[in-house]
Amino acid sequence: MKLYYIPGACSLASHIILHETGATVDIEKVDGATHKTETGADFYQVHRKGYVPALQLDDGEVLTEGAAILQYLADTSTRTELSPAQGSIERARLQSQLNFVSAELHKAFGPLFKKDSTEGEKTAARKKVALRLDDVEAVLSDGRAYFLGKDFSIADAYLFTVTNWTNPTGLGLGERQNLAAYMGRMAERPSVQAAMQAEGLIGKAA
Repeated sequence: MKLYYIPGACSLASHIILHETGATVDIEKVDGATHKTETGADFYQVHRKGYVPALQLDDGEVLTEGAAILQYLADTSTRTELSPAQGSIERARLQSQLNFVSAELHKAFGPLFKKDSTEGEKTAARKKVALRLDDVEAVLSDGRAYFLGKDFSIADAYLFTVTNWTNPTGLGLGERQNLAAYMGRMAERPSVQAAMQAEGLIGKAA
């Protein structure tokens, strides 16, 4: 397999899960401005919509959309705790949280990364992100270790990746103590460290 990624972008979630499952995968960095890969290829030839992540399977099939890639990686691994059984209420809760991160939290950050966003759009985005982070803080307030409960799941890889954008945007986590503790736990996870090191986001441990 090959994962096409932009360092620190939403593709980081897929990268984390690939490390969790121990999958054999190549990675290829994409320049978000030029849509060229690090080998000089035209990324539009891989994914016509031009955004990451894109996961090229061994048979040449290309999967896109982060939540779908995460679910595929979980379903094809032996790590059953990454995603509850299909048809279970726990699986429905997982899908609910994946959709929340994708449609609400992820999208709320959008104007903060666009160069042509107006100050009004950025102000509105900051307010929306804050509301959605408050939602996450409320979920974590019962003392659970992970987004769904006691077990790490694919939803955690996505939530960590997007919440981490509070750093480059300068938003920070404020007084959200449960979320801050959660992010600390996630940052210590070997798969998270491995993926972030591979993308050049953090240095290698001494």
